[in-house]
Amino acid sequence: MPDLLLELFSEEIPARMQARAAEDLKKLVTDGLVEAGLTYAGAGAFSTPRRLVLALEGLSAESPTLSEERKGPRADAPEKALEGFLRATGLTKDQLELRDDKKGQTYFATIVKPGRPAEDILAEVIPATIRNFPWPKSMRWGAGPLRWVRPLHSILCILSDEAGARVVPFDVDGLATGDTTEGHRFMAPGRFSVSGFDDYAAKLKKAHVVLSAEERADHIWHDATTMAFAAGLEVVEDKGLLAEVAGLVEWPVVLMGEIGADFLALPPEVLQTSMREHQKFFSVRNPATGRIERFITVANRETADHGATILAGNGKVLAARLSDAKFFWENDLRVARADIAQWTRSLENVTFHNRLGTQAARIDRIAALARDLAPALGADPDQAETAARIAKADLSSEMVYEFPELQGLMGRYYASAAGYPAEVAAAAQDHYSPLGPSDDVPTAPLSVAVALADKLDTLAGFWAIDEKPTGSKDPYALRRAALGVIRLVLTNGLSLPLDRFIDAQLVRIEAAVNAALDEDTLEALLGEIAEHGVFGGAFHALKDRLDDLHEDVLALENKVPDASDDLLRFIHDRLKVHLKGEGIRHDVIDACLALPGADDLARLVRRAEALSAFLGSEDGENLLQGYKRAANILAQAEAKDGVEYRFGADVKFAETTEEKALFAALSEAGQAIAPALESDDFPAAMAVMAGLRAPIDAFFEAVQVNDENEILRRNRLNLLHEITASCARIADLSRIEG
Repeated sequence: MPDLLLELFSEEIPARMQARAAEDLKKLVTDGLVEAGLTYAGAGAFSTPRRLVLALEGLSAESPTLSEERKGPRADAPEKALEGFLRATGLTKDQLELRDDKKGQTYFATIVKPGRPAEDILAEVIPATIRNFPWPKSMRWGAGPLRWVRPLHSILCILSDEAGARVVPFDVDGLATGDTTEGHRFMAPGRFSVSGFDDYAAKLKKAHVVLSAEERADHIWHDATTMAFAAGLEVVEDKGLLAEVAGLVEWPVVLMGEIGADFLALPPEVLQTSMREHQKFFSVRNPATGRIERFITVANRETADHGATILAGNGKVLAARLSDAKFFWENDLRVARADIAQWTRSLENVTFHNRLGTQAARIDRIAALARDLAPALGADPDQAETAARIAKADLSSEMVYEFPELQGLMGRYYASAAGYPAEVAAAAQDHYSPLGPSDDVPTAPLSVAVALADKLDTLAGFWAIDEKPTGSKDPYALRRAALGVIRLVLTNGLSLPLDRFIDAQLVRIEAAVNAALDEDTLEALLGEIAEHGVFGGAFHALKDRLDDLHEDVLALENKVPDASDDLLRFIHDRLKVHLKGEGIRHDVIDACLALPGADDLARLVRRAEALSAFLGSEDGENLLQGYKRAANILAQAEAKDGVEYRFGADVKFAETTEEKALFAALSEAGQAIAPALESDDFPAAMAVMAGLRAPIDAFFEAVQVNDENEILRRNRLNLLHEITASCARIADLSRIEG
């Protein structure tokens, strides 16, 4: 079985596209070959800045011969029917076979599709793949119709086996296949031929090209960390940058340079961000001081001066970039020390959302909510409001304008420079967290208060204007905000009535919208237009807008309660997704959500965890079955009788020992469950419920509920209600599946 080697050689492919393109090439080609009847033993895809490579091992030499049988018309069918069948099968009448069928003799055709050589199939599949390749962006060059990410220069396509290597002949818009490729652009110019994948990889390495992106990345990281260690320093880990740089070079040469002394006082995050974003440099840190003191760059070639010229050029460009960062930093510090509040005031001219007002209006709402939340979190309300008011001040700073990813972090630096306490400054950085499922969660009470307020305001605001996530679309990252709320609450063990805070924020949003749509202001504007003689379309357009705005306000007032309930349901849905990863089933959460107090997420999760553990035990499983048996019998009886059995069973009508024992057990359980639930000791409550398993089992084994005596029957049905009511105090077990 032959092996296939395919290389598509072009100008430099953007690093961010290489890995996906290699996988796309493998999938498209292998899918096409399998569909055509070929098989293969293994496939590997590779990428460098100038090439995409596919290697297949153990490819079928040809597709199998296929035989297909088709049933045709009856022998006595009209001639036209037979002619149509012959055209469809491509056979003649004498090639058909007559067989006896249920309805008489019928024609059958056997169509044989002979196998095809792998070369012929490859010559169809690969050109189709190239012409229809799913690049995010592509270009045309010259006069041909071919589109590729960058100009495509050559196509290497060979099949190799024991007999040797042979080119698979085909042509793509003037590019004919061959068995040659090129090495490094500068260090090994010129083409050379290859006879298979091993020969190809070896000759590329000799021509200063490392084919594997993973190998290039490992080489870069090894040399960088070794070089830094030798200088008593360490490289700041950045996996994303490492992958990107590995896609920029075919022959990585690691070099370490100095950062000018004038820039060493910049915050390390500023240095790291500037070097990563503008120069693709790795930061090298002094572990003793935490300062960024040097940089690592990766060249694409070896030089006679061991990179000195490259480092000198990079140093000049870096100095220019860092000079800008230094200017931003020093200018921002002057503003922050003089009056950091001016940045917040300038946000009055920045729209957060056209229906939710400005960033400044939003900050007012967040500050009010942070003050409300603070007592429940152990934070000072005044400090919480102050922290919320300055948390987003850095959005107006020059540094954040240049590097938006530094928002929050720079807020901490600037708040400290302005003289705010450390915990207030920390809230500026922490209030955006957590941004994802693996992000650190703030634990300082002040930071938690502002972070929760920020996320709840985001959710409440977009729920108020009905801009909720739909399907896979979530343009405002509301699912992330809900998960942030959940993680803040659970990580910090907070017992909060979320619905109360959501309601309060929805009311604030309603008031903000009302203020923004102040009728007197708009009427005054209408009066000015009328006074100055501007009538016609402009006047009527503004009047229509006024009517629309009033309708928006009215709609918002009417939907606040619905929005609150719907938002809480959304948070609960995200909670289910979050807890699924921790092994808690969705039906267990549903069973707990059915009880009052579900707005307290921490309490809800503690109940769900206890219930999940209980149902995983033998006692829990058996009690669940007993509950469902009681509930089913009760439901059937109530449907038949047209009454509800909810009036309390009386032990004086109990006849059997088992019946009396169940009465006693339910009474004892009721007395023990109440204090356990009151203290949120859900495991203790579950343990009490486990004690009901034996008396319930014994009751059903010994007692006939639907007794002929109507008094006994009613009493026992009421007793079944006592069972379900006792279980319902810990969770709605009817929602448990199975």
